[in-house]
Amino acid sequence: MELEIKKIKEEVSKVVEHLKGEFGGVRSNRPSTKLVEDIQVEYFGQRMPIKALGSISIVPPREIQISVWDAGAANDVAKAIENAGIGVNPSVAGASIRINLPALSEERRKELIKLIGKMAEETRIRLRWVRDEANKMVKRVEAEGLISEDQRFRTLSEIQEVINGGNKMIEEMIRKKSEELANN
Repeated sequence: MELEIKKIKEEVSKVVEHLKGEFGGVRSNRPSTKLVEDIQVEYFGQRMPIKALGSISIVPPREIQISVWDAGAANDVAKAIENAGIGVNPSVAGASIRINLPALSEERRKELIKLIGKMAEETRIRLRWVRDEANKMVKRVEAEGLISEDQRFRTLSEIQEVINGGNKMIEEMIRKKSEELANN
């Protein structure tokens, strides 16, 4: 059972790290390459993320610059950014795309805080799924007679502790991101 608990901890860690990456894509007043790097671009009949088509850099104070390796892809990248619904208008100059990020309005801050809440809830749902699958596995093992009832209760309790730890990490991430959005 120790091995199973270790697997569950790894799975919870992956789920929380995924949320951390998603939160990185939610912009505050500080630009982040995560805002655009995973946007999918239709390029020569394939869907590719922007980060695979060029380099992305930050130009202080609030600008993102994308230098695509093939100048012919610049317009496709700009179109994908416009269609991504992130509220920015890219400008193309040769093989370079510039995105100027406007200051956040109070209304936009509130929308972003709701968005991170929605992302966090989706992550909690994934954690519950991980817990439910682990609980089913423990009950199967007990039904097969490989562990006792006491061991089952102890293992179920350990699984719940791991899930509770994941939920605490999510709450802390929400708090930090909300503060970041409110203070910028």
